[in-house]
Amino acid sequence: MLNVRVSPGVRKFAGVLALFLVFSVSAASPAPDKVTTFKGEDGWKLQLNGEDYYIKGVVWGYTPKNENYSYNLWGESEDFIRKVIDYDFAMMKAAGVNTIRSFATIPPEWVTYIYQEYGIMTVINPLMGRYGHNVGGKWVPVIDYSDMLTRLTLKADTVKAVERYKDTPGVLMFAFGNESNYGLSWSSYEIENLPVGEQEAVKAVYLYSLFNDVILASKKIAPDHLFTIVNGDLQYIDLIVKLCPELDLLGSNVYRGKTFTSLWTDVEKKLDLPVALFEFGSDAFNAKTGREDELSQASFFKTQWQDMYANAYGNERAGNSVGGFVFEWRDEWWKYKQTENLDVHDDHASWGNGGYSFDWVNGKNNMNEEWFGIVALGDPDADGVYTARPRIGYDLLSQIWHLDPYALDKKSLSRAFKAIDIDELAKARKEKDGSR
Repeated sequence: MLNVRVSPGVRKFAGVLALFLVFSVSAASPAPDKVTTFKGEDGWKLQLNGEDYYIKGVVWGYTPKNENYSYNLWGESEDFIRKVIDYDFAMMKAAGVNTIRSFATIPPEWVTYIYQEYGIMTVINPLMGRYGHNVGGKWVPVIDYSDMLTRLTLKADTVKAVERYKDTPGVLMFAFGNESNYGLSWSSYEIENLPVGEQEAVKAVYLYSLFNDVILASKKIAPDHLFTIVNGDLQYIDLIVKLCPELDLLGSNVYRGKTFTSLWTDVEKKLDLPVALFEFGSDAFNAKTGREDELSQASFFKTQWQDMYANAYGNERAGNSVGGFVFEWRDEWWKYKQTENLDVHDDHASWGNGGYSFDWVNGKNNMNEEWFGIVALGDPDADGVYTARPRIGYDLLSQIWHLDPYALDKKSLSRAFKAIDIDELAKARKEKDGSR
C-alpha cells in the first residue's frame, strides 16, 4: 500500500524562520537514540535506550482531495508542512501513538521535529524498487532482482538512504521494501491478495539474498540501528530463514481478519525473532449494506490489538509481538482508480477477503481501499490543511494505546480489554460529532 508541486511563496519570511528553527533544534540535538532487541525467558522486547518500547503505530501520509500517490507534501512551503504536522501529530500524540511508518520519504529535519515536538518516532522505509526504480538512467517499472546492475543500484541507493538518516534523532529503525514478495508476480498500489502457491520462488531467492546484502552493508555504517524487511504476510518464510540471517526482527503486512491466527507461533518455531506488523487493520465500509461501518472496523481493531498484546513478552503465549502500525491514519481518496475520481470517496470494493466476516459474501469483493483510515478525510481548514474526523476506531485505539502490554499479565490484559465498551464509545462519539 502506498501513497510535486510547490505552493505559492506566501509568508516567505515565516517559512524561512520556521525552517531555521527546525535546523537549529536538530543541530543542538543529542546523539540518536539506541534501539535494541532483548530476549528473555518470556519472549522478545524492543528497548529504546534501555527502556521497554512497544510500537503503537499508524501508517501515516497526507494526501489532499484531487491528489494521488504523486503528491509531495515536502515540496510545499516549510510553514505549510509545519501546520500539517502540527495538526495530525497533535491528534496522534493525544491518542497514544508513539511511532509512524510512512511511504513518503520524510526529510530528516522533519523526522526530528516530529520526535522532539510530539515524542513520535519514525521508521525509515526505503522501498527498494517495489514500485519501480531508476536503473542505469532509465525508469524500470517491474524490478528483476536477479539483474546485477539492478542489484548494485538498489543496494547503493538504499545504503545511501541509511547513511542520510543514521544520525537523525527520531529514527526507530530501518525497514526495506513493501510486500516485495508479492511484486515478483505483479505490482500495484493496492493491498494484494496473498498469491496462491510459491511459483515465484526462484525469483524470491534473489530478492531475499539482496535484502540480506543490503542489511549487512547498512549495519556497518549504522550499527546502533535495527534493520528489518516488510514482507507480505509469511510467504517465503523458509527462504527468509535461510537467506536473511542479518534480520533483527521480522516486519510483515498481515490482513487475516479479527486475529493473526498462527502467525506468532509460526514465526517462533521457524525464525525465533520478534515480529512487528507493518500493516494491518480493517476498512470502515460495509460492502453488504453500502454504508460506512465504524463499529465493525473498531471491533476488528479491538481483537487485533488484543491478539498482539496477548503475544507480547510475558503473556504466556509466543512472546514475540513487539507492536505494529495500523493501516492507516487517514482515508486516501485516490486508491480505487488512482488517477480518476480523485474528489470522490469511492465505495467500490477492490478485492475479497473472507477474514473480514462483517461484509464478506462468497465470490464478491469486500475490501474498500479508500476507507481504511482511523480518521476520515475532512475538508481544508482556514490554513488549507485537510482536517481529520475521528472514527470510533480512533477512540478505541486511544484507550488501547494507553495500556502497557508489558505491565499486564494474562488476567489483567483480559479484564482491560473487556472494559473497553465499543457501544459506549460509539455513543460518546455521536454526542461529540452530532448526528451524521
